[in-house]
Amino acid sequence: MRALLFIVCLISPLTSFADLKCDIDLKYGVVVNDRQIRIVGDQSRTMYQINDTNQLIVLGDVIELNPQQLAELHDFSSGIHYVVPKMIILATEGVELAVETVENVYQGLVGADNTNYEKVQSSLQRVQDRIKKKFIHADENFYIGPGRLENVNDLVDEEIEEQLEKAFNTSLGGVLSTIGGLTEGGSEETDQKTDDLSQRLEAMGQELERQVGSKAQYLRKKAHWFCKKMNHLDQIEEGLRASIPQLKEINVITTSKINAKEPTK
Repeated sequence: MRALLFIVCLISPLTSFADLKCDIDLKYGVVVNDRQIRIVGDQSRTMYQINDTNQLIVLGDVIELNPQQLAELHDFSSGIHYVVPKMIILATEGVELAVETVENVYQGLVGADNTNYEKVQSSLQRVQDRIKKKFIHADENFYIGPGRLENVNDLVDEEIEEQLEKAFNTSLGGVLSTIGGLTEGGSEETDQKTDDLSQRLEAMGQELERQVGSKAQYLRKKAHWFCKKMNHLDQIEEGLRASIPQLKEINVITTSKINAKEPTK
C-alpha cells in the first residue's frame, strides 16, 4: 500500500490541472501564417480566409464589410494569430511532459530492460505522433486540426487520451508486477525489498518534483490563459456570425463556460 501511495504522488504533477476544465470544440481546421488565416473544412477546402486582418473571403467571394465588422474581424484575426502558435507549443510541451513523466516512473521502478518497456515506448510514441498530426508547425504555417479539446491540461482529444492511458496502464502493470515480487522470499527479505523500493520511490519522487513540478505549474498557468483567450475569441466570432450572413453557418470555435479559478501558486 505504501508503494502504491508513492506512485500516486509521483504522477501528481500531471493531475495538478484538475480544477481547470474548459470544453473547446474546433469544428474546422485552422491554418495561420503572418499574412493570413484559413479556415479549412473537409478535403482541405477553404471555407473562408482573412488576409492581413482586414479582408474577408468566404468560399472564394470577397465580402464587403462596414467599419464595425472590420473592427471585429481585426480583433478576431489578431487573437487567432496570437493564440494558435502558442496553443501548438502548449500542446506539444504538455504531452512531452506527460510522456517524460511516465517513462521516468517506469524506468525508475522496473528498469528499461523490462519486457514491457518497449510496449510503453510504443504507446507513448503513438501519443506523440497523433499530437504532431493534430498540431503542426511547418515553415511559416501553424495548423490545428478540428476536434474537441476537453481538458486544457493535456490539450488532446479522446483518441489521443486513450493512447496515453494505454501507455500508463502498461507502465502500471509492470510496476505492480515489481510490487508483487516483494512478497517472494522470507519476511526479513520482504522487508528489505520493501525498504529498497520505498527509498527508490522517494528518491524518484524528489527528482520528478525537481524536474517536472515547476514546468507543470508553468504549463498550467499557460493553459488557464489559453482557456480564457479561446472563450473570448468564441464571443467575438459569434458577433461576426451574427452580423455577416456568409459566416452564419461556419462556426469555428465552440466553448462552454470555463472554471475561472486561477492556478494555485
